[in-house]
Amino acid sequence: QVQLVESGGGLVQPGGSLRLSCAASGFTLDDYAIGWFRQAPGKEREGVSCISSSERSTYSADSVKGRFTISRDNAKNTVYLQMNSLKTEDPAVYYCATRSFGCSLNSKWYKYWGPGNQVPVSS
Repeated sequence: QVQLVESGGGLVQPGGSLRLSCAASGFTLDDYAIGWFRQAPGKEREGVSCISSSERSTYSADSVKGRFTISRDNAKNTVYLQMNSLKTEDPAVYYCATRSFGCSLNSKWYKYWGPGNQVPVSS
Protein backbone atom coordinates (compact mmCIF):
# COMPACT_ATOMS: atom_id res chain seq x y z
CA GLN A 1 0.00 0.00 0.00
CA VAL A 2 1.50 3.30 -1.11
CA GLN A 3 1.63 5.75 1.75
CA LEU A 4 3.16 9.18 2.33
CA VAL A 5 3.26 10.84 5.71
CA GLU A 6 4.39 14.39 6.36
CA SER A 7 5.89 15.47 9.65
CA GLY A 8 7.82 18.32 11.19
CA GLY A 9 5.23 21.07 11.15
CA GLY A 10 5.01 23.47 14.05
CA LEU A 11 4.62 27.05 15.11
CA VAL A 12 7.52 29.28 14.16
CA GLN A 13 8.28 32.93 14.16
CA PRO A 14 8.74 34.92 10.94
CA GLY A 15 12.34 34.59 9.93
CA GLY A 16 12.59 31.20 11.54
CA SER A 17 13.28 27.80 10.04
CA LEU A 18 11.55 24.47 9.89
CA ARG A 19 12.20 21.19 8.18
CA LEU A 20 9.38 19.05 6.91
CA SER A 21 9.80 15.37 6.20
CA CYS A 22 7.85 13.16 3.83
CA ALA A 23 8.26 9.50 4.65
CA ALA A 24 7.23 7.00 2.02
CA SER A 25 6.17 3.40 2.55
CA GLY A 26 4.80 0.69 0.36
CA PHE A 27 7.05 1.62 -2.53
CA THR A 28 10.65 2.55 -3.22
CA LEU A 29 11.09 6.27 -3.47
CA ASP A 30 14.12 6.03 -5.76
CA ASP A 31 12.08 5.78 -8.94
CA TYR A 32 9.63 8.56 -8.22
CA ALA A 33 9.55 12.32 -8.24
CA ILE A 34 8.29 14.04 -5.13
CA GLY A 35 6.54 17.36 -4.92
CA TRP A 36 5.69 19.58 -1.99
CA PHE A 37 2.49 21.57 -2.16
CA ARG A 38 0.70 23.87 0.21
CA GLN A 39 -2.79 25.17 0.69
CA ALA A 40 -3.73 28.10 2.84
CA PRO A 41 -7.33 28.71 3.95
CA GLY A 42 -9.40 30.09 1.10
CA LYS A 43 -6.65 29.61 -1.44
CA GLU A 44 -5.93 27.04 -4.09
CA ARG A 45 -3.29 24.42 -3.60
CA GLU A 46 0.03 25.57 -5.02
CA GLY A 47 3.23 23.81 -5.90
CA VAL A 48 6.15 24.70 -3.68
CA SER A 49 9.08 22.51 -4.68
CA CYS A 50 9.73 19.25 -6.45
CA ILE A 51 12.62 16.92 -6.99
CA SER A 52 13.06 14.34 -9.69
CA SER A 53 13.83 10.70 -8.99
CA SER A 54 17.42 11.12 -10.11
CA GLU A 55 17.88 14.37 -8.19
CA ARG A 56 19.02 15.94 -11.43
CA SER A 57 16.12 18.33 -11.36
CA THR A 58 14.63 20.45 -8.65
CA TYR A 59 12.16 23.25 -9.12
CA SER A 60 10.76 25.75 -6.69
CA ALA A 61 8.04 28.32 -6.90
CA ASP A 62 9.23 31.92 -7.17
CA SER A 63 7.65 32.64 -3.82
CA VAL A 64 10.05 30.28 -2.03
CA LYS A 65 13.19 30.37 -4.17
CA GLY A 66 16.24 31.06 -2.11
CA ARG A 67 14.39 30.19 1.08
CA PHE A 68 13.16 26.61 0.68
CA THR A 69 15.31 23.65 -0.30
CA ILE A 70 14.06 20.22 -1.27
CA SER A 71 16.23 17.16 -0.86
CA ARG A 72 15.84 13.42 -0.67
CA ASP A 73 17.43 10.53 1.16
CA ASN A 74 16.56 7.44 -0.82
CA ALA A 75 18.16 5.20 1.78
CA LYS A 76 15.60 6.47 4.30
CA ASN A 77 12.81 6.63 1.72
CA THR A 78 12.28 10.22 2.79
CA VAL A 79 12.14 13.64 1.16
CA TYR A 80 12.74 16.85 3.06
CA LEU A 81 11.71 20.44 2.67
CA GLN A 82 14.00 22.82 4.51
CA MET A 83 12.21 26.10 5.00
CA ASN A 84 14.25 29.12 6.04
CA SER A 85 13.41 32.78 6.43
CA LEU A 86 9.77 31.93 6.96
CA LYS A 87 7.31 34.67 6.15
CA THR A 88 3.80 35.39 7.31
CA GLU A 89 2.55 34.27 3.91
CA ASP A 90 4.02 30.78 4.33
CA PRO A 91 1.48 29.31 6.79
CA ALA A 92 -0.51 26.57 5.16
CA VAL A 93 -1.10 22.89 5.21
CA TYR A 94 1.86 21.34 3.46
CA TYR A 95 1.46 18.16 1.44
CA CYS A 96 3.91 15.86 -0.25
CA ALA A 97 2.94 13.84 -3.27
CA THR A 98 4.57 11.46 -5.68
CA ARG A 99 4.42 10.78 -9.37
CA SER A 100 6.14 8.31 -11.66
CA PHE A 101 7.76 10.74 -14.02
CA GLY A 102 9.62 14.02 -13.85
CA CYS A 103 9.38 16.92 -11.50
CA SER A 104 6.32 19.15 -11.77
CA LEU A 105 4.70 21.84 -9.66
CA ASN A 106 1.30 21.03 -11.11
CA SER A 107 -0.69 19.09 -8.57
CA LYS A 108 -2.90 17.40 -11.14
CA TRP A 109 -0.02 15.20 -12.24
CA TYR A 110 0.43 13.62 -8.83
CA LYS A 111 -1.33 10.43 -7.90
CA TYR A 112 -0.47 9.69 -4.28
CA TRP A 113 -0.70 12.27 -1.53
CA GLY A 114 0.08 12.50 2.14
CA PRO A 115 -2.59 13.70 4.59
CA GLY A 116 -0.92 17.07 5.07
CA ASN A 117 0.96 18.81 7.85
CA GLN A 118 -0.01 22.15 9.35
CA VAL A 119 2.63 24.86 9.37
CA PRO A 120 1.38 27.91 11.22
CA VAL A 121 3.53 31.01 11.61
CA SER A 122 2.87 33.35 14.47
CA SER A 123 2.71 37.05 13.74
